[in-house]
Amino acid sequence: MDVLEGIPVSPGVAIGRIAVLDYSRAKARRKPIAPGQVEHEIARFEKARIESIEELNRVFKTAQAHVGDDPAKIFLFHIGVLQDKRNLVQAVHDRIREQLIGADAAAAEVFQTWYDRFMSMKESSFTTKADDIRDLSDRVVGRLTGQRRQSVAQVAEGSLVIARDLTPSQTVALDRGKVLGFATDLGGRTSHTAIVAKALGIPAVVGCRWTTQTAAGAQSVIIDGDRGRVIFDPDQITLDDYARYEEQRRTFHLSLDELAGLEARTSDGVPIELLGNIEFPDEASDVVRAGGQGVGLYRTEFLYLTSDTEPTETDHFEAYRAALAGLEGRPLTIRTVDLGADKYTQERAETPERNPFLGNRSIRYCFKSPAMFRTQLRAILRVSALGPVKMMFPLITSLGEFRQARLYVREVMEDLAEEGVAYDAGLAIGMMVEVPSAAVMADVFAREADFFSIGTNDLVQYTLAVDRTNEQVAPMFDPAHPAVIRLIREVIKAGRRQSRPVSVCGESAADPEFALLLMGLGLRTLSVTSSAIPTLKRMIRAVSLTECERIAKKALVFDSPGQVSAFLRDRARKIVPEGLAGRSGGP
Repeated sequence: MDVLEGIPVSPGVAIGRIAVLDYSRAKARRKPIAPGQVEHEIARFEKARIESIEELNRVFKTAQAHVGDDPAKIFLFHIGVLQDKRNLVQAVHDRIREQLIGADAAAAEVFQTWYDRFMSMKESSFTTKADDIRDLSDRVVGRLTGQRRQSVAQVAEGSLVIARDLTPSQTVALDRGKVLGFATDLGGRTSHTAIVAKALGIPAVVGCRWTTQTAAGAQSVIIDGDRGRVIFDPDQITLDDYARYEEQRRTFHLSLDELAGLEARTSDGVPIELLGNIEFPDEASDVVRAGGQGVGLYRTEFLYLTSDTEPTETDHFEAYRAALAGLEGRPLTIRTVDLGADKYTQERAETPERNPFLGNRSIRYCFKSPAMFRTQLRAILRVSALGPVKMMFPLITSLGEFRQARLYVREVMEDLAEEGVAYDAGLAIGMMVEVPSAAVMADVFAREADFFSIGTNDLVQYTLAVDRTNEQVAPMFDPAHPAVIRLIREVIKAGRRQSRPVSVCGESAADPEFALLLMGLGLRTLSVTSSAIPTLKRMIRAVSLTECERIAKKALVFDSPGQVSAFLRDRARKIVPEGLAGRSGGP
C-alpha cells in the first residue's frame, strides 16, 4: 500500500480502479519556410484558431450544463485570448513573417511567451491563467501538428483518473457517470482545474508529484479529497475504514441542508457571524441560500481579468449593485482591486519587475494608477447609497498607506457631493491584514481603521516565505504554524481594545478545526466560500465558547504546526464524532 500526500481541492472520497491519462503536450518543430509560404502558414494558423474557437464554444456550453455559469466563464477567457487580434493573432502573424518559421512553431512560441509572463507574476489569480494558456497552446498547436489529445471520454465506468496534469477543458469533459475522482502530479489549490472539479462535485487531489509514477504498478486507488491523500492498492482494513467514513460523510452532508435557516450560535449562546467570499456578483445569492449573513470579501479583480479592456465606472457599479441585490439587505464588503504582477503592471512598465510578488501590487499599484483607483472608488461610493456596503484596502503595510488610501476616498466623496451624487458618508473603511508588519502594528492601525479582515492566504505566505502555488514548497504552507497563530491573536486583541470588528477571510477560516482555534482566540466573524458555511455552522452549534478558549490556550503552547494540527483534529473529532471536521478529516 503506497500513500501519497497532495493538495485537497475538491472534497469527498472515491474508491475504484485506476485510469492513467498519459497525455503529452503538443510539441512544434521550428522549421524554416520560404518567403512564398508565409501567407499559407498564416492561413493554417487562422484555420486552427477559428476551429479552436468553435470547439471552445462547444466546451463552454457543455461546462454551463455540467458545472454552472460561473465556472464555465473560464472558457470565455480562453475564447477571448484566441480573439485577441493585437496581442495574440498579430504576434503570431508577425513571427511567421519576420522569422520565416512555420505556423505551429510561431504559435507555440507566442503562447510560451504568454505562459512565462503569467507564471512570473506569482499571485495565484494570474498563475492560474498560465494553465489556461498552456491549455490553449495544446489545443491550437495540436491542430497544426496533428497531435490529438487523449480523450477523457475513453475512460471506463467506475474509474479514478490519474494524470500528470489536467487542463480545465479536460476536467469539464470528465463524465461523472464514469469518473469518480482524479489525482494529478501537478496543480495548486486555486487552479481553474480545481475550481471545475469542485463544481463537478468529484473528489480531487492535486500536486502529489508522484501519482503517475506510483500508479504504474497499482490496480486500485482511494482518492481522499477531504484530507489530500491518494492511497494505491489499499489493504482491507483501510478499505473498511473508508467505507464507514463514506457512509458517515453521506449522513453528515444530508443534515447540513437543514442548517441554512438556523443561527450560528455556540452551545453556550455566543453568536458567530458567518459571511461569504465571492468573486462574481451572482455568487451573493449562493451565500444567502447557504445561510450566510452577508459578504465579508468581494474580490473585484475578475472585472479586470475577464476583459481585455479596463472596466469602466459603470462596469464596477453594475457588478456591485447586482451583488448587493443578491444579498437582499445583508452587508457587502468590497475589497479594492488586488491586482499584482499582471499584464496591467508588467506590460505597461518600461522595465518589468524582477520580483513582482514583492513589488508594485495591490494598494501600491492603485497609488501608481490613481485614475483607475478613483474609478473604482466612485462606483463603490455610489452603490453605498443603495444598501449596507463596506470598503477595505488590500496589502496595507504602513499607516501612511492607509491614510493615503483614505484620502483618495475623501477626495472622491467631495467630487460626488459637488455633482449631487448620493453616497453613504458614514461608509465603514477597513483594511486587510496580510503582512507581518500590519499584524505587528495592529494596535496602531486600530485607532484609524474601522475594521480588520485577516487574509490568512497572504499572511501565511509572507510570514513563512512560502509560495502556496509552488508544488515544491506548498506542503510548507500551513496556517497552523505557531508564528501565524500568534500574529492572528495580536490582531484580534488590538481590534478588541479599540472596539474594531475583526474577521478572517482566508481559506483557513473554512476549516472547522481551525475555526475552533480562531473562536477561542476571540474571533467572532468568519468569511468563507458559501459551500463551507453549513459545515462551519454545524461545528459552531456543537461547541461552547468555553471549550474553544481551552483549545486556543492549549494550541498556543505547541511549537510546531504538526502538533497544532494534530491537536485541533483530535478536538474537532470529539466535538463532531463523524470525524468530518475540515481538511484533516477522514479515517
